[in-house]
Amino acid sequence: MMAHPSNQRGFTLLEMVMVIVIMGVIAATVAVFMKRPVDAYFDGARRAALTDVADTAVRRMARDIRKALPNSLRNPSNQCVEFIPTRTGARYRADIDAGVAGNQSAAVLDFTAADTSFNMFGANNTWPADQRIRAGDLVAVYNLGITGADAYAGDNTSTVTAVASGVESTITIAPKQFPLASASNRFHVIPGDEKIVSYVCSGGQLLRSANHAYASSCPTSGATVALLANNVASCNFVYNGSDLQRNAQVQMTITLTDASGESVNLYHEVHVSNTP
Repeated sequence: MMAHPSNQRGFTLLEMVMVIVIMGVIAATVAVFMKRPVDAYFDGARRAALTDVADTAVRRMARDIRKALPNSLRNPSNQCVEFIPTRTGARYRADIDAGVAGNQSAAVLDFTAADTSFNMFGANNTWPADQRIRAGDLVAVYNLGITGADAYAGDNTSTVTAVASGVESTITIAPKQFPLASASNRFHVIPGDEKIVSYVCSGGQLLRSANHAYASSCPTSGATVALLANNVASCNFVYNGSDLQRNAQVQMTITLTDASGESVNLYHEVHVSNTP
């Protein structure tokens, strides 16, 4: 028969309860100190996601607005900005070069009568594909955005019917007498598949609308509409500096708020060149 040492003993129920209580107190203390950093992490992640969406949207808007046809940007309300986009721009032949043989009169853009073709300096087929002039595009000359020289009304635009590349590319257009010549012999090209673009805040969304009629003002349906951002709590578009032949500025403020109540406010300015 084995004798049990008298100094062997186990945990009592009271000791176990005390250990559990102490561990609970320690865990609660740790949780209190850990809650703020954890909450801050998730708050930061939500703000970063909202900021990324807002930043992407305003940068897309800025990229489009910088390519707007001079004096075409309009601001019907603080919830909308619209403009005529351009594909590219170039210089037209305005004078005959006496040192070059051949009939050049057909190559000059005539402002005294309806013209059907003119020469552009440069070879169209050497340009990047997205900047090449193509049939169906519109040529705009010296857009001032006023009566008689307003691209919205078609005063100074004509549709391209053909393009022949060469040392000087020949642009064939629908018969048109342009009202005003450009002091720098410049013309702009409006893409035929996207003749007008507008950005609209509506129903908590930021929308990009295209291909609607020139007579329409910032529609949200009936055109090619793309969603740029959801959760738009507010937005404000301001167009400053509409003086002719001067620089202008678009100020954009967008506030995004998610379901948790997290909000970000983004402000961005875009330079607009109104020199036709």
